[in-house]
Amino acid sequence: MASDPSQTSTGVAVAADEPGARTPFEVVSPFGPAGDQPAAIAALAEGIEGGERFQTLLGITGSGKSATIAWVIEQIQRPVLVLAPNKALAAQLAGEFREFFPNNRVEYFVSYYDYYQPEAYMAASDTYIEKDSSINDEIDRLRHSATAALLTRRDVIVVASVSCIYGLGSREEYRDQMLHIEVGQEIDHRGLLRRLVDMQYDRNDMNLTRGKFRVRGDTIEVHPAYDETAVRIELFGDEIERILVVDPLTGEQVRSEREFVFLPATHYVASQERMTSAITRIEAELQQRLAQFEEEGKLLEAQRLRMRTQYDLEMMQEVGYCNGIENYSAPIDGRGSGEPPGTLIDFFPRDFVVVMDESHVTVPQLHGQYEGDRSRKEQLIEHGFRLPSAADNRPLRFEEVMERVGQTIFLSATPGDYELEVSTNVVEQIVRPTGLIDPEVVVKPTKGQIDDLLEQIDQRVTKGDRVLVTTLTKKMAEDLTDYLLELGVKVRYLHSEVDTVQRIEILRDLRLGEFDVLVGINLLREGLDLPEVSLVAILDADK
Repeated sequence: MASDPSQTSTGVAVAADEPGARTPFEVVSPFGPAGDQPAAIAALAEGIEGGERFQTLLGITGSGKSATIAWVIEQIQRPVLVLAPNKALAAQLAGEFREFFPNNRVEYFVSYYDYYQPEAYMAASDTYIEKDSSINDEIDRLRHSATAALLTRRDVIVVASVSCIYGLGSREEYRDQMLHIEVGQEIDHRGLLRRLVDMQYDRNDMNLTRGKFRVRGDTIEVHPAYDETAVRIELFGDEIERILVVDPLTGEQVRSEREFVFLPATHYVASQERMTSAITRIEAELQQRLAQFEEEGKLLEAQRLRMRTQYDLEMMQEVGYCNGIENYSAPIDGRGSGEPPGTLIDFFPRDFVVVMDESHVTVPQLHGQYEGDRSRKEQLIEHGFRLPSAADNRPLRFEEVMERVGQTIFLSATPGDYELEVSTNVVEQIVRPTGLIDPEVVVKPTKGQIDDLLEQIDQRVTKGDRVLVTTLTKKMAEDLTDYLLELGVKVRYLHSEVDTVQRIEILRDLRLGEFDVLVGINLLREGLDLPEVSLVAILDADK
């Protein structure tokens, strides 16, 4: 008799702390450790093996701290979370680690918003701002790829921004919804389709994009949320005859598989039982909050909350989802008031190691996330736009982050007081493996600085080098870029409105010589690795 996968949680058996494949970490590099690197690698690896909770690698710029960490990972053979202070640096680090570990999984996990305007209410002007956002599909795929890798193998490095401490749904629910199929398995056709719908895959028989599936007779094609390829399941009656990995555009076969594991199409996934329980809890909270508003004479707030919440509940009952479902994550996850949300950190096995790059920036960043989110949510809750439980859809507090991470290595040329205070092992890396010395610093008067800059740019461009120019304000950067363009200089401007992928492309184009000069405001805090740049001009440096 064919099994009905919609009736049971057909998941692949993955132990909580022992995900599958055990490919060892292996560094592939034409160079070996040099300078201060061998001693630093030995000291840090020994510290990890010896159980040191916090260590700091105090390394000057250009000393090869990333390479040192790669060799440490090769020695300790544990999953690693690398925290970077911004998306551009995270992308650069992910690229470097992919070069070091071509045979292992190196994932990239940052916010998937190209544009994000959070929901907010300004009481002073009675202005409600609806959430508005633009999601980058490729970064969303990479986020799913990261969680899929963490649940199925151990040789994983995830390079992440502060996005990793924000709510991501329940790891247990996500894992329990995994669907494992294999050739020869008897399976109910309709049950399989229901199972895919439960996993938040949408049926679209015309356009097979990520998170969609289509049906053609006895053939079902699914495009996993975390993959660039699709999977074709060919049935003969109620038996799986073939599993093929195919190109979603051309339909051409890439390879065949004996078995395959599907993960949910969204991180916010819940079983029918859990969703029913959540709806009951949300309804009870709504009635309690409405009674409180009416008792206080806040009839407008009560009406506003009733309409919004009842609409969301109807959507959840009908399709299992609603816009802004993350605001109901506490009832859906079964969390009590004030309990921290599930995050990417929960997807790691217990023995993972954290590397905080540019820790003098990253540590304060982790401190600041919770309070900013809290003050905005309080306004929404107070004025009837959200239920009180929406406050539990939040980033982790700094203390909660440190409770969840195990052994940590801080990387910085200028570590902060916190890192030095908690670290029981501070390793210095002063001698660069390349033998390069610090660049010469020349201070010039501001009078005539633009003419002097032009002369310097000409000298560098003639040699085939590149130039970074950093200014005080966005307006100054724009004006300087326009002026240089008028004079025929190949120049680009990097600013906060440039989305993540475009930012990475601009930096790559600079290195490739598509243009010669990059103007920006915060270029020097990026921690960028740009060997082609031979001049950094800091305008109005005294300010």
